[in-house]
Amino acid sequence: MNFIDNPRKLRGFEKHTRVEKVSRRSILKGLGVTGGFVLAAPVMSRQAFAYETGAGKMPHGVVVDPRVFVAVAPDGTVTILAHRAEMGTGVRTSLPLIVAEEMEADWSKVKVQQAHGDEVKFGNQDTDGSRSTRHYLIPMRQIGASARTMLEQAAAKRWGVPATEVKAVNHEVVHSASGRKLGFGELAADAAKESVPSIEGLKLKDPKDFRYLGKGEVGIVDLHDITTGKARYGADVRLPGMKYAVIARPPVTGGKLTSFDPAEAMKVPGVEKVMQVRGWPWPSKFQPLGGVAVIARNTGAAIKGRDALKLVWDDGANGKYDSVAYRKELEEASRKPGLVVRQEGDADAALKSADKVIVGEYYLPHLAHVSMEPPVAVADVKGDKAEIWAPVQSPGGTREDVAKTLGIPEGNVTVNVTLLGGGFGRKSKCDFALEAALLSKELGAPVKVQWTREDDVRHDFLHTVSVERIEAGLDKSGKVIAWRHRSVAPSIASTFEAGAKHEAAFELGMGLVDMPFEIANISCENPEAAAFTRIGWFRSVSNIPRAFAVQSMVGEIANATGRDQKETLLALIGSPRIVKPAVKDLWNYGEPYDSYPIDTARLRKVVEQVAEKGEWGRQVAKGHGLGIAVHRSFVSYIATIVEVAVDDKGKLTVPRVDTAIDCGTYVNPERIASQIEGAAIMGLSLAKYGEISFKGGKVEQKNFDDFQVVRIDESPVVTNVYIVPPGPDTPPSGVGEPGVPPFAPALINAIFAATGKRIRALPIGKQLEA
Repeated sequence: MNFIDNPRKLRGFEKHTRVEKVSRRSILKGLGVTGGFVLAAPVMSRQAFAYETGAGKMPHGVVVDPRVFVAVAPDGTVTILAHRAEMGTGVRTSLPLIVAEEMEADWSKVKVQQAHGDEVKFGNQDTDGSRSTRHYLIPMRQIGASARTMLEQAAAKRWGVPATEVKAVNHEVVHSASGRKLGFGELAADAAKESVPSIEGLKLKDPKDFRYLGKGEVGIVDLHDITTGKARYGADVRLPGMKYAVIARPPVTGGKLTSFDPAEAMKVPGVEKVMQVRGWPWPSKFQPLGGVAVIARNTGAAIKGRDALKLVWDDGANGKYDSVAYRKELEEASRKPGLVVRQEGDADAALKSADKVIVGEYYLPHLAHVSMEPPVAVADVKGDKAEIWAPVQSPGGTREDVAKTLGIPEGNVTVNVTLLGGGFGRKSKCDFALEAALLSKELGAPVKVQWTREDDVRHDFLHTVSVERIEAGLDKSGKVIAWRHRSVAPSIASTFEAGAKHEAAFELGMGLVDMPFEIANISCENPEAAAFTRIGWFRSVSNIPRAFAVQSMVGEIANATGRDQKETLLALIGSPRIVKPAVKDLWNYGEPYDSYPIDTARLRKVVEQVAEKGEWGRQVAKGHGLGIAVHRSFVSYIATIVEVAVDDKGKLTVPRVDTAIDCGTYVNPERIASQIEGAAIMGLSLAKYGEISFKGGKVEQKNFDDFQVVRIDESPVVTNVYIVPPGPDTPPSGVGEPGVPPFAPALINAIFAATGKRIRALPIGKQLEA
C-alpha cells in the first residue's frame, strides 16, 4: 500500500485496503507494517469530551480507536489515518497533525493514510458542516496521548524505571535522570504489549508546549502533488478492463424517458453499448435520475455517442417550472403572513405604531456548485461485492447507499476516497457513485461514469432560490423597535420527502430564527414554497440569503437614519450577552447550546476588530465605497469589510477585502486564511454572476460561459484575514463555510456607499451599468 507522504516527498495514488478483522496482527498486515504496534481504545463516550459537542449525535458517532488511527513501524515511521475527505480545507493534514502533536511525533517521519468508507470503524465521516476540527480536536488529541503514554510505559519497563521519569520528546522517549533515549521504532514492539490507558487518565499536552498546532508552519501533505499536477483525483483512476460511460439524464427533474434510438450513437468509433439506466421517482434522496448511458472505450467517444442519441422525454409535472414566474410567486408569498417560527413581543403592533417602517425585499436565485472537478466515480461490482473509487464527502454514507441500491450487505462495499477537486456540498450526494455501481453490475466490468460540466450545471442539487422580506420599524429617535422577517424558499427537505413546503429546522436556524439583534419585537415567518428541482446543501446553505437580507437591511437602516454602518450594526447587536431566542428546539448546527451559545460579545468583537484592522472610515477615492457585514454561522463569528470601485460605465472591481474571524481554538491558521480568501472569491462570483434559471422546467445555463465565475483579473486585489485569538476554554468552531455569507451584503453596502444605488436582487449582473 502507498501512503500519503509528507510535503517534502512525492506520492502515488493511495489505494485503500479494507481490513476484515480487528485483530492486531491483521491490522498490522493491512497497514503494511510488521513487527510494529497499533494502539487500541474503546469508542469514546460523549462524556469524555473536555467540552461537549454534537459529534456523538452524528450517524455512528465518534470513535477513538488508535488501533485504526495510528501505527508505528520498526523504522520509526508513524502512519496516521485521516478519516475525513480532502477538498481544499486541509483536513487530511490537520487531523493527523493533532495526533502527531500529542504523540510527540516528528512530522517529517509521519505518513498520512486516507481511510476508506466505514463509519462503524472510524466514526462519522461526513466532511461537511465545517465540523471536522470542532468534533475531532479532542478525540485526535486523546489518540495521540494514548500512543505517547504507551511508548513511555514501554521505555520505562525497558529501563526498569518509574514511568514518571520518562518523557516522549520529538520521536524519542527520554529518561530524564540518565539521559538515555529510545526512538519510537525501537519501542514499537514493546509498546504493542502495553495496555491502552483509560481516556479519563490521559494527560494532554499543555498548549504552550505545542510545536505544530496553531503555528501555521506545516504545509498540507498534498501540496506538492496538487501544485505540480501529480495529485490523483477521481477521474485519474484506471482499472484493468475498465469501461467509460456518460449518461443522458432527464432534462427536467422527475422527467422520464419515453424512447431512444441508439443507432447513430453506435456508429461513433469507440462506442460499445447503449443502455437504459434505472432512475427513481423524484424525490428520492440521492438516487440516480436515470436516463441512457453510452458505454465506450474512452470518455471522449462516450460523449460523442451521447450527442448522437435520439431521445424523447416526458417532462412530467415540473415541465412548467419557470424562474421568472416563480420569483413572483415567492415575492407574493413574502407579502402575506406565514408560519410563525419565532415570536418575541408584538411585532405587528410595533410596526403599526412605528414612526418609520423600512421594507426590504431581497432575492437570490438558484446557485450551482460548479466545483472545479465535475462528479466522477469508478465502480467494480463482482457478484455481491462492490468497490468504489470516488471524490465523495461522505464515504460512509456512500457505502450505505451503494449497499442499499445494489441490495448487498454493507460490509461487502468498499468506498475508496480520492482527492476532491472542490466539493461545496455537492459531493456529499453520491448519485454519481450509484450510477457507476449500477452500470458495473449490469456490464460485469469496472465502469467509470464521468459527468461533463454541462451535466454538472444542469443536474445539480442546487442551492435554493429565496425571497427574504424584512420590515424594520423605527421610533422617532431612529431606534429599531420592530423586526419582521419572512423567508420564502423551497427546502432541502423536498429532496427527501414529497410535498415538503416549509423549510426544515436546520434551515430556519441559519440566520432567521437565530438572528441576534437586541430588538424588543421580533417575528420570523416561513411561508410555503414548493420545490420543482433537486435542492441540496451548498457552501454555507441558507446563511447566504439570510446574511444578505439582514445585513443589507442594516445598511438601509443606517442610510435612513443618517448614521454610520458600523455604529448602526453594533447598536442592533446591542449589549454583550448570550442570546436565547424564543424558539422551540432551536437548531444550533447540531451543537449543544451550553458549549456553543449565541454570544454577542464575540459578534461585536469581530466587528470591532475588522473595523480597526480594515481602517473603517478611511478616505477612499471617488467612485469607491466601503461596506461592512457580520454573521454567525457554523458556530463561528465573522465580519467582513469590502472596498468596492465602480467606474462611470458601471464596471465593478474590489481593491480590498478585510475579514475578521473568531473560530475558537484553531489548528492551522494558514488553512483558515486560505479558506477565507477563497470565500471572498466565491462570494464575489456569486454576487456578480451566480444564477441558475429555469424555463420549461429546464436549466437554462450549461457551462462557465453562461454561469460565470470571477477570473483572476476580477478577484479582490488584497484580502486580509485576521484571526481573533481564542479564549483559554473556547472550543473550536467552523471555518470552511462561514466566510461566504457576509461577503455579498458587505459588497452591496459598499456599492451603495460608492454609487447611492441599492441592490436587492442578486446577481448584480448589469444593474450597475449606466
